[in-house]
Amino acid sequence: MNSTTGLEFKIQEMAQRIKTLREIIGLSTEDMALKTGVTEAEYIACESGNSDLNFAFLYRCAQALNVDVTAIVDGTSPRLAGYTVTRKGEGQQIQKAHGMTYFNLASSFKNRIAEPLYVISEYNESAQNKEIELTTHQGQECDIVISGALKIQVGNHVEVLREGDSIYYDSSTPHGMIATDNQDCIFYAIVLNPAHESISTLIHAGNKEYAPKQAVKHSTAGKRVWNDFVIPVEDENGALKSISFKNEDNFNIAFDVVDRLGREKPDKIAMVHIAKDFTERKFTFADIKRASSQTANYFKSLGIKKGDKVMLILKRHYQFWFAMIALHKLGAVAIPATNQLKEHDITYRLNKAGVKMVICTADDGVANEVDKASVHAPTLQTKLIVNGEREGWRNFDEEYSLYTGKFARTEESPKGDDLMLMYFTSGTTGNPKVAMHNFKYPLGHFITARYWHAVNPEGLHFSISDTGWAKAAWGKL
Repeated sequence: MNSTTGLEFKIQEMAQRIKTLREIIGLSTEDMALKTGVTEAEYIACESGNSDLNFAFLYRCAQALNVDVTAIVDGTSPRLAGYTVTRKGEGQQIQKAHGMTYFNLASSFKNRIAEPLYVISEYNESAQNKEIELTTHQGQECDIVISGALKIQVGNHVEVLREGDSIYYDSSTPHGMIATDNQDCIFYAIVLNPAHESISTLIHAGNKEYAPKQAVKHSTAGKRVWNDFVIPVEDENGALKSISFKNEDNFNIAFDVVDRLGREKPDKIAMVHIAKDFTERKFTFADIKRASSQTANYFKSLGIKKGDKVMLILKRHYQFWFAMIALHKLGAVAIPATNQLKEHDITYRLNKAGVKMVICTADDGVANEVDKASVHAPTLQTKLIVNGEREGWRNFDEEYSLYTGKFARTEESPKGDDLMLMYFTSGTTGNPKVAMHNFKYPLGHFITARYWHAVNPEGLHFSISDTGWAKAAWGKL
């Protein structure tokens, strides 16, 4: 790895200041060589930072440029505080490491609060499937891609930026980047550096290793919803020692979590959904509260009531969560199922559970399998489809939004020991069995979220499981 030492960096800084002052005054390299008593070739080597700068040379430069020598040594010249110009291709190279070459575009400007860097990232095929090396430093950063593509990780989130794209982030969050798409990437990195950290700590050379701590002391600042239902006891390192519950007999996640956050933190992001066509939708808790209430009123108009069984075959469509929360408000029992099911699988489940309604994706021919199965399922009365239309099916997307977004909790609303969920096992050694869960089920997965997934209440969590599998529920609840 080739990188500048502290002395080399200081020489380059002084050389850049000399060049900037010379250009401001309008002297040529030949003029400066004459004034400093060296050949033009020797002067050019000094000004480019490729030759040591002795004090006699610096003193003669200061006289020629009509500044104090400290203006060259530490950048105290008023003219260098006013502005500095960096011509194309003449940024000061700071460091070359890990396939990244960095050029500072304002190295001679004194008391700067930002480090504008021109960065060339070399494409490396072997780096594409490795973890990105992460670093942290104080301040904030904006990266703007000029050409190529940049794969950047900030915390646990990974984005790919292409020409014209930009990203802005808190650089105290572990971050790093590599060139991708089989080509080198050139980008600007504008690092806001109010603490005036050394430039060597700011650039992305993987020089700081980031690793999460084994045990994290969880913040207790501010009351959260779970405080009304869960009593965890942790040791001094934040590891769980024991857990108990309160008010669980009245708990319903739809009312006590989703609707409550919809009232108390209406603008807080509840879900970020990216469809297969890359359409991105962001839903706040107020959005989910309203949409799930509309869906509950819609289902109620279709005759769905407490205790009725409803099968959901919705892949990872965002409508799954509208329907799931709506069923919890009604007290109807949700039966999530995978889109991999065929006619005989669906027939078995419809009859075993006594399913009254199916809400299904328009993808993958699943609705056709349901139609074939419905001939043998006398309890099935209603079929809803999302993201498409089909004869004999109601269009969920068009109809649910016609209903009011208010759905009140009553004394008869489901809670505690009432049946909430039914999952069918995989049936490896025989017919699938039914696993049933009541409304206390989400409370049990407080441990999953806090101590296994280490979910950040202000972050995003992604569970890749199809919503037909139980992992999707306890990975997303």
